[in-house]
Amino acid sequence: MKKRFSDEQIVVFLRQVESGEKSVAEVCREGGGFSQRMYCVWNKKFGSMAEPKVKRLRELEKENSRLKRLLAERDMELVEVRRADEGRRTYGSSARLGGGAPALRGAAVVGDVAS
Repeated sequence: MKKRFSDEQIVVFLRQVESGEKSVAEVCREGGGFSQRMYCVWNKKFGSMAEPKVKRLRELEKENSRLKRLLAERDMELVEVRRADEGRRTYGSSARLGGGAPALRGAAVVGDVAS
C-alpha cells in the first residue's frame, strides 16, 4: 500500500500545529485532506521527533523488516532439515530392525496354497 504522505511531510504538518501557525482542522483540510484522527495517529508516532530522527526511524524499520525476513527463511530451512532428518531416522531404524518393505511382510507367495 502506497503512502500518500512521506514521513517528512507528516512532520511538517505536525510542526505547523505545534508552532501555532495553524489549527489541527486547518492543517487537515489544507494539508491534503486527511482526517483529524489520522493527525492524532501521526502525532502519536512522530510527535516529538525531528526530521533526522524520522529518517533514522524509517531506516531502522527497513532493517528490522529485512532481519525478520532472514529469520523466517532460516526457520523454514531448519524445519526442512528436521523433516529430512526425521525421515532418515525413521527409515534407518526400521531397516535395522529387519523391517524391509512393509507390503511384502507376511504376504503369500504366488503358487503357495494355504491349507
